[in-house]
Amino acid sequence: MAHNWIKIFIYHLKQNKLFSFLNVLGLSIGIAGLIFALLYWNDEHSYNEWNPEKDTVFQVLVKLSDSPASSDCSLFLKPVLDKDTNVESIMYADSWYQKDKIIYNGKKEFIDKIINVEHNFFSFFPFKIIKGDAVSALKDDSSIAISDDIAKRVFGDENPIGKQVKCLDHRFVVRAVYQIPGNSSIAPNAVVNRMKELTATYMTAPFAFKLLIKVKDPLKIENTRKSLERLYNYDFIIRVAKEAGFTPEEMAKKIGHFTVFMEPLSKARLHCVADSYPEGRGNYQFLLIMMSLSILILILSIVNYINLATANAINRAKEVGVRKIVGASKGNIIRQFIFETILISLFSVLLALVIVELTMPHYNNFLDKNLVLLGNQFYLQLILIFIITVLVAGIFPAIYVSNFETLKVLKGNFGRSKNGIGLRNGMLIFQFAVATFFIIGSYIVYQQVQYLSNKDLGFKGDQVISVPLHFPSSDYEVENVGQHIYNKYTIIKQELSKIKGVRQASTGLMSFDGSDNSITPVLYNDELFKVKSIALDFGLFEMLNIKIAKGRNFDRKLASDTINSVMINETALKLMNIKNPIAKEIIVRNKNLKIIGIIKDFNLLSPEEKVPPIVFYHLKTVDIARNIDKVFIKLDSDNMENTIVNIEKFWRTVDKEYPFKYDFVDKEYARTYEGYVKQKNIFSLLNVVVIGIALFGLFALASYSIQRRMKEIAIRKALGADTNMLLRELSAQYILYCIIGFLIALFPVYYLLNKWLENFAYRIDISIYPFIIGFLALMLLTLIVILSKAYQATKVDVLKYLKYE
Repeated sequence: MAHNWIKIFIYHLKQNKLFSFLNVLGLSIGIAGLIFALLYWNDEHSYNEWNPEKDTVFQVLVKLSDSPASSDCSLFLKPVLDKDTNVESIMYADSWYQKDKIIYNGKKEFIDKIINVEHNFFSFFPFKIIKGDAVSALKDDSSIAISDDIAKRVFGDENPIGKQVKCLDHRFVVRAVYQIPGNSSIAPNAVVNRMKELTATYMTAPFAFKLLIKVKDPLKIENTRKSLERLYNYDFIIRVAKEAGFTPEEMAKKIGHFTVFMEPLSKARLHCVADSYPEGRGNYQFLLIMMSLSILILILSIVNYINLATANAINRAKEVGVRKIVGASKGNIIRQFIFETILISLFSVLLALVIVELTMPHYNNFLDKNLVLLGNQFYLQLILIFIITVLVAGIFPAIYVSNFETLKVLKGNFGRSKNGIGLRNGMLIFQFAVATFFIIGSYIVYQQVQYLSNKDLGFKGDQVISVPLHFPSSDYEVENVGQHIYNKYTIIKQELSKIKGVRQASTGLMSFDGSDNSITPVLYNDELFKVKSIALDFGLFEMLNIKIAKGRNFDRKLASDTINSVMINETALKLMNIKNPIAKEIIVRNKNLKIIGIIKDFNLLSPEEKVPPIVFYHLKTVDIARNIDKVFIKLDSDNMENTIVNIEKFWRTVDKEYPFKYDFVDKEYARTYEGYVKQKNIFSLLNVVVIGIALFGLFALASYSIQRRMKEIAIRKALGADTNMLLRELSAQYILYCIIGFLIALFPVYYLLNKWLENFAYRIDISIYPFIIGFLALMLLTLIVILSKAYQATKVDVLKYLKYE
């Protein structure tokens, strides 16, 4: 029987090559899209799955009033946690990753993931220990553990255990070599334990170090959270109020309310309240969008298949009738058509895997991932997709065909039957609705991303590069470190100005990558405000074309501008509600500073957030020049590449230990909304796919529909109907379906895209134009397909269809 079914299947493939190809291609594209989404979904959900402690390890996050949540916590939490019977152990860590080189026997390897933690790190992240042991790996401040990759690069085939290396200007003994079993929220190249010298200070600061705790019972974590929150909002407030001479109530009002979050490691990647781990957090919204759209496209592909299968069934009506006459049961016919669907779906899955394999490098580049077509979980999911596709796409057409009435079929008038037409038309309307959603949605997403790209950011960084600057450790061991570093930086700046093509050089403790959302307390009229503070050098505002709204800029000719002067932006002015701000005093970092100017607001964080209140002061004002870590350089637009080459030559004399790197400031900022650019690109790509699948289905359905009406067309032509009348008659129903599909899609596309736009502090308003453009585009594509097929039908030879009447 199966052999007979295969022969029939092959026969119909040959008879309907185009529509068979469209069926397979449509399904394969839908399945390939879902495979891509599943690979991404699995990868993001695999973070920390290998870790047996993922449900018992929590990170402590602290949020102060309307400020962003911070992963830096205070050391004064430790005594309370030590007394908590549910807390098994705690671990403080320095600001996650540091960059440096490992030196061994004169060989240097640069690594950018060095982590400074307490001795019990490997009990929180039990990486696989290849050499050495986890217990003694970080037993003292002279111990270092390295990854297997670093061990191979530094030591080759030599056993690294017991060997001395230099890193972070200290000598360490390698105690362990580890391998990270899978995706991890913390994935360092090297681990050191130099926290003892840091935890001896900063005991009173509310934000100091990262804090992880391991608990015995995760269900009791709320009690721990409440005790820590009480510590911040009661004990800490009382202490600082006493120091400042305020009542606890007054101080609580000035500082704000602390909220403590206990974030489990198992949810750290996709459901965290802050970007709290060094490997970053996944974009859960983007993940859901990709998965939802991929499922929608697969549904569209299946609907397209059902539509074509039921339309094509009319051509097989006599086959079914004859098979019933010779004794075939209804169940037998259903099994035959499901068998054919299995073969079609199998071909589609194989073609989908080929498509995925060929396009995987581009997909990985798009997501900045390294996904591969491997893993038992994925293949189980693939089998599930195959089964669902067969069941959904195969059962209905099979039942539909098996219900053909034998007498009607054999009389020869089944071709004019209206069976299944209503369902096919309904599914065609669904295809129009999905196509409408994608056309309008992709246009709105495009408009928003273009708005971000073209928005006036308040600064211009297209000709400004940011170059990381590293000073030797010996420069930080001298007296008056800040002045010493500033003097060295000044010499570098003077030498840069001599290079042809360099207009200006300056520095500032700021970045345009959206990563710095730190806050500083500022006092004005005994009221505390939480703002961002930025130390900078002369000339930075002019270099970045940042405008002065009121007052004046910092002036190198005035000594007071490096002693007690400050500038604030417009948002800070509104927050503090300062009337006539020039010459008014505010307290920043325990120093009385006089406002000399108001800076126009400019974007520093990502477009998801509003411009924060910011205060600006010179590096010398609060003696913070020791933190200089980059130089901003403005270039002439002519021969920029040559200028950068000359800067690199000079930089080799300045920073001998690190390779020369640079980044244009405008591109650095553009990366803050790179995820949304990716969403725009994926929407545009899927838009093409959806429209393609919908048009495939429309073309095939129109072909079958018009083919069934050829005798009617011939009669109309014989009675004198002209071409225009026939075109209107044949295309009218499809235009109606197009309009109905468009109307159905209006509410979902408006609601969902409006929700998506709520992510942005700066966003477009949804106007009527995307809907008009979407409707016109859909109508145009529909008319092109239908009219081309209808016009072909009007040129039919009348005698061919009427000679037997």
